[in-house]
Amino acid sequence: MNENKSRREFISQSGKMVTACALFGATGSVAYAADTAAPACETGKPMNITASHYYLDNVLLEAGFQFDNNVAVSTRTELKTLEIKDGNIAALRDNKSHADAALPHYDAGGKLLLPAMRDMHIHLDKTFYGGPWRSLNRPAGTTIQDMIRLEQKMLPELQPYTQERAEKLIDLLQSKGSTVARSHCNIEPTSGLKNLENLQAVLARRRAGFDCEIVAFPQHGLLFSKSESLMREAMKAGAHYVGGLDPTNVDGAMEKSLDLMFQIALDYDKGVDIHLHETSPAGIAAVNYMVETVEKTPELKGKLTISHAFALAMMDEKQVDAIATRMAAQQITIASTVPIGTLHMPLKQLQDKGVFVMTGTDSVIDHWSPYGLGDMLEKANLYAQLYIRPNEQTLSRALAIATGNVLPLNDKGERVWPKAQDEASFVLVDASCSAEAVARISPRSATFHKGNLVWGTVG
Repeated sequence: MNENKSRREFISQSGKMVTACALFGATGSVAYAADTAAPACETGKPMNITASHYYLDNVLLEAGFQFDNNVAVSTRTELKTLEIKDGNIAALRDNKSHADAALPHYDAGGKLLLPAMRDMHIHLDKTFYGGPWRSLNRPAGTTIQDMIRLEQKMLPELQPYTQERAEKLIDLLQSKGSTVARSHCNIEPTSGLKNLENLQAVLARRRAGFDCEIVAFPQHGLLFSKSESLMREAMKAGAHYVGGLDPTNVDGAMEKSLDLMFQIALDYDKGVDIHLHETSPAGIAAVNYMVETVEKTPELKGKLTISHAFALAMMDEKQVDAIATRMAAQQITIASTVPIGTLHMPLKQLQDKGVFVMTGTDSVIDHWSPYGLGDMLEKANLYAQLYIRPNEQTLSRALAIATGNVLPLNDKGERVWPKAQDEASFVLVDASCSAEAVARISPRSATFHKGNLVWGTVG
C-alpha cells in the first residue's frame, strides 16, 4: 500500500478498505487537452471590461442535439451576441447585432459558452497553494487523532499566510471557471475564530467576482475538541452552515454529536454540512439517524448536506433506493468529491432518485493531500469516467455536477440556458460542445461573474 494513505482511509472506520491511489477527493492521473489558454490575472488587476452594459459577440452557444434513431450523435451550435446589463444577460441577439451602437462590444472569439462552475466543497482557509511546494509524509497507520495533533501544530504556522493563500486559491478557481464556492473553515480551540475572520476578510475583497458560503467546520471533533461555544460564536459571526465530523470515529458518541450539530443549526437558523467519511456500520447508522432527524424536524428540510457520505457505497442497490427516496423527499443534498479507487459511490443512482448531488475540489495541495487542480471540469470528467457510459448526450449531462445542474440543453436537446434575465456568470471554453469540454477537460479562456470579467481576456 502507498504510504501516503488517503484521508478517507484513515478517517474511515473500515481500516481494511484499500484505495487505488493516495487521493482524497482530489485528482487522478487525467490527461488534459491543453493548458489553460489565458494567463491568470493578479488579484485586483484591472480587467478589460469595465462597462456594466455591453455586447459580447461571437459567443458559441449549443443549439440542440443531432439525433440518429433517437440517439444524440452530435451537438449543433451557433454563434450569437449576448447583451449584458447590470450583471444579467439582457438578451440573446443575432451575432454582431448591436441595437445600441454606442455600447461597447467585445469578441468571445468563437469560444463555447458554459455556465460558471460551482466548487461546493473546498477548504480555502488552510492550503499550501501559493506557497512553496510541500508534501507531508504520512506513515502507514496514520489515524485521524494523529492528523488532529498535526493540525494543532501546523495551523498556527499557516495562519499568517491564510489570507494571501486563500486569495491565490480563488485566483486558481476563477481560472478554471468557478465563481461560486462553499468553503469549510476550521473552528476549533487551536484556530479559534481566526481562520473565519481571515476568510471573511478575503471574501469581502473578492465579492465582485466570487460568491462563497462558509461552513464552520469543527475539524478536531465537535465534542472531542469541546468546540460548541466556538461554533456558536461562528454562527453569530456570520458563518452560513454548521459543520460536523464523523460522530462515531471522532466524537465517540453518534447521537450526542449529531444532536448538538442540529441543535446549533436550529438555534441560529442555519444549514448543516457534515463531513461523513465513516463506512459501515457507523456511517450507515449516522446517515439513517440524520435522515430520521430531518424527517422529524420540518425546520431542517432542505438544510442538510452530507459531504462525502462514503457509507452509501456500502449499501446495496435496494438500500440506496430506499434511503435516496427519503433524502429526495427531505431535499437532502450529497456533496461528493468523486473519489476514485475501490469505493464506488452510487452517485448516478442518487441523482436518478431525485437527490441533488454536487461536488467540489476539497483539499487543493495541503497537509491532507498533495493533489488538487481546483478544476470542476476535471471533476465532471472523473464523474463521467467512473459512472456513465460515454456518448454525446451522457457526456453533456455529466457537466451538471460541476455547474449545480445548470446545463445549456435539456435532455430533449432544447436550449434552456442562457436566456434573458439569467445571471451573466459563465466561462468561455475552447471546445465545440459540452461533451467535448467534459471528455477533454478543455482549456478555458475567460471567466465572468455577474457580468464582470474576473479572469482571462476577450477581444
